[in-house]
Amino acid sequence: PVLVPPQQERLRMTLLSVVIPAFRHANVLAETVRSVLDQKGVDLELIIADHSSGDGTYEVARSFESDPRVTVLETPAGGGAIANWAAVTERARGDYLKLLPGDDTVLPGSLARQVALLEAHPGASLVGGRRRIIDTKGRTIAKRRGLQGLDAVMSGGDAVRASVLSGTNPFGEPGAVTMRRSALEAAGGWQGQWSYAIDVASYYGVLRHGSFVRDDEVASTFRVGGGQWSVALVDEQASEMTRLFEWAGSVFDEVSDADVARGSAKARSLARQRRMVYRILKMVKR
Repeated sequence: PVLVPPQQERLRMTLLSVVIPAFRHANVLAETVRSVLDQKGVDLELIIADHSSGDGTYEVARSFESDPRVTVLETPAGGGAIANWAAVTERARGDYLKLLPGDDTVLPGSLARQVALLEAHPGASLVGGRRRIIDTKGRTIAKRRGLQGLDAVMSGGDAVRASVLSGTNPFGEPGAVTMRRSALEAAGGWQGQWSYAIDVASYYGVLRHGSFVRDDEVASTFRVGGGQWSVALVDEQASEMTRLFEWAGSVFDEVSDADVARGSAKARSLARQRRMVYRILKMVKR
């Protein structure tokens, strides 16, 4: 028999690649990493790429290198977030891929559950779950968000249409989503031409190559707070989502001009609501 070196055997057998593009996350990265390594019932590799943070993020990541599932990279400064997303994803070898931001977490059982859903639906390219929204101190703002308008199983085009009609991203931030790595590659990788909508634009690309499956449980936490939410940013997000909806209408037969108009109006309405919430929570720059 041919003997396979242990490292090659690990990569060959890996079902799931969790990739963490980290940037200035020294104070929260350990919690993020532990949330992955403590998962049960799933074969995984974890790849962490620090984007030359300079705040100790790289050192925190390296403190986990004794775990054979962990690979740590350091990517050069420049190129924005997409450069780190692409670099860490290129090292992935699993059949399935989850990108987890360096300040978010995955909840117990979510990785095995989402892999099982994709395994049970071989035609699916993406599974999305609910997320818990937390602030910078870890306090819960919203317990269960996401999946509005999405059925248990949907064609890729129908799932994109549901997203357009919702005026937002019902699939969830990347920590709540697992995708088939081959579908992301077929879509051309992360859609870096978009800024605020890079995640949902990438999902749309992946859904051109397979169907959608819903994970009804809360799969991850998503951290918001500080100066990252400004009134100007909220308005820019709504504008970019409108352009993304127009793109979807030109690519997916299921998305009509009327759907695009309805979704764009909903995006503007949601932006107004978010501005009010962020002001109440004192989470915006005025």
